[in-house]
Amino acid sequence: MSRWLALFAATVVYAFAAADVRVVDDRGKLLQLEAPARRIISLSPHLTENLFAIGAGERLVGVTTFSNYPPPAKDIEVIGTYKDFDMERIVELEPDVVLGWLSGNPSGPVGRMEALGLRVYLTEPREPAHVADEIRRLGAITGRERAAARIAEEFMERISNLRRIYGSREPVRVFYEVWNDPLITLNGEHLISKLISGCGGINVFADLPSLAPKISMESVLERDPEAIITGGMGERRPEWLDEWKRFEFLRAVQHGNLFHVHPDLVQRHTTRLADGMATLCEQIDTVRRRHDP
Repeated sequence: MSRWLALFAATVVYAFAAADVRVVDDRGKLLQLEAPARRIISLSPHLTENLFAIGAGERLVGVTTFSNYPPPAKDIEVIGTYKDFDMERIVELEPDVVLGWLSGNPSGPVGRMEALGLRVYLTEPREPAHVADEIRRLGAITGRERAAARIAEEFMERISNLRRIYGSREPVRVFYEVWNDPLITLNGEHLISKLISGCGGINVFADLPSLAPKISMESVLERDPEAIITGGMGERRPEWLDEWKRFEFLRAVQHGNLFHVHPDLVQRHTTRLADGMATLCEQIDTVRRRHDP
């Protein structure tokens, strides 16, 4: 009888060990859960979207503002903005894990969550491959490994195909405008810059040390990009893209190479980056076709 009890105990121990979740986040910190997370708070729209992509959206009990995709995300309780959280409400929701964005969420409130005993997982994708890896790790956190692996593979296949088609074509010098007042761009370490590079584009501000630096109008004029591509706040092309038209000597203006890409397709670290990259590649290829003979 004792032999069967020992066997049963060993089986129980193995079951618990098999259910244990261990994932290292992008700051190198180990997240350990006794079982796949059932109650999740997301502090970034891209994490919200990626959870829905792997079929774990129903696990979300709290999100931040602008978590608007896919449409069911709009029905989840909002617990604050990306930098200002309702800490009391977060604790009340009793999440198994809080998912955050390393460079997007302020370290102070995130640190307070951990001090309160909440388990926090932080992400910082800088390459399309990092996005795919994040999706796989979210699959591990939620027990959706197989679905996450399939989605990550399909995403990277699309990115690789775009790089193969456009990456070795004639280089085009690009200025990506994040915002107009203050004037903000991205350096070469930013994920969007990696997408531009994959399309055969050259980020004219790749050399700057800051990830999303503020720059002067004069610096753009000096670097004289062949194309100006901007995000903005939504689908509608921002009026401030037209402000560049007064600088008729700019090559981008001379050839009508003023483009807009929906910011959600390139400024969120999700599988929709493949759609955003496809748009960027076509815009950059349009510049090539407009080159003087």
